[in-house]
Amino acid sequence: MRMIFATLLLALREIRRHILRSFLTTLGIIIGVASVITMVTLGQGLTANVQDDLAGLGSEVFIVFPRQSDRNVPRQPFEDEDIRAVRNQIAGVEFAAGAVNASATAFHNGQDWQTSLQGASNEFFAAQNIEVAQGRSFNAEEDSRGESVCIVGTTLAEKIFVRDQVLGEEMRLNNVSCTVIGIADERTGSSIGGGNDTNDVVFMPLKTVQRRFIGSDDIQYFVVKYNSDYSALTIQNQLVDLLRERRVIQAGEDNNFDVIDSQEISNTIGGIFQAMTAVVAVIAAISLLVGGIGIMNIMLVSVTERTREIGIRLAIGALAKEVRLQFLTEAVVLCCFGGVIGILLALGLSVAIAGTIDLPFIFNPGLNVMAFAFSAVMGIIFGYYPAHRASKLDPIDALRHE
Repeated sequence: MRMIFATLLLALREIRRHILRSFLTTLGIIIGVASVITMVTLGQGLTANVQDDLAGLGSEVFIVFPRQSDRNVPRQPFEDEDIRAVRNQIAGVEFAAGAVNASATAFHNGQDWQTSLQGASNEFFAAQNIEVAQGRSFNAEEDSRGESVCIVGTTLAEKIFVRDQVLGEEMRLNNVSCTVIGIADERTGSSIGGGNDTNDVVFMPLKTVQRRFIGSDDIQYFVVKYNSDYSALTIQNQLVDLLRERRVIQAGEDNNFDVIDSQEISNTIGGIFQAMTAVVAVIAAISLLVGGIGIMNIMLVSVTERTREIGIRLAIGALAKEVRLQFLTEAVVLCCFGGVIGILLALGLSVAIAGTIDLPFIFNPGLNVMAFAFSAVMGIIFGYYPAHRASKLDPIDALRHE
């Protein structure tokens, strides 16, 4: 143990004697470690950000859109009867609710704001996990009769209303007046058919939007919330079969609708980003190999410069393994210093870049420990040959070296 401690002190003293050379030697390790950690950290943040966006679609949810299967045949919208059939005839379905989207200009107190308008029911709120933070949701009469009431998102509430004076206020959407009865809870993620800001939205009863903004009873899409105890694939197959039957699609004909599984989207996109992150990290790790080669090169130079010193140590009784340990320790210490500096640099870069592009910063202790351990292993791998070469020097020849 004393020998290892003494060897470590000698390694630190030698590194300190050539501080600039030591720093330049470890530059490849620093860049490699910093690149790998930064890329992986940003990739994890991007994956988390996308999955958080997709969480706005809800979990255990199918989203069904009409599709134009033939250019000569117009797109066939859904009807209320389709949604009732899905709700009543497929086991495991908890909620099935239609919705429509439109854009509108909101006016209040001399302020105007372009926003997204969504016609939906309380069942749609339940399927999409939309909560009303203040006020209330639509009651049964407002929902069935299509009353002019609305629930606003937090962004819209901040833009055109006076703080704490939202509920009960009259607001105009295009030429339609409505009474604000609630403020939706702030959400993260994406909304179906909406804009980039899920909180920049106005919810009104489905029938209100259909009659006063869309001009028809058509349903643009609907969501199906199912019980997680049931098989998603079974429910999806039953959903497809039921809709094909109701929309009179003959055997062999393509579906004129799409069924999207929100969980499948999340898993697929998460897998893609993880694969991209891994590829980028592997490319960045090449600089670690370059850094390791730099360590080997400078250690070989050090062996040549210190040949006489090695000869003296061997001549007065030092063992070959002690000489080998000394040079191997120097290489490992150099790589460890490079690893520590690289980790600190990566943390700073990750925080700065994540803040700049509005990504969550996810600190991964395991990744940082692994990067440090890998840099130490690089020191062992690329430092062994110079250390072995030093230990094999002949003392007589080494003492004659000038």
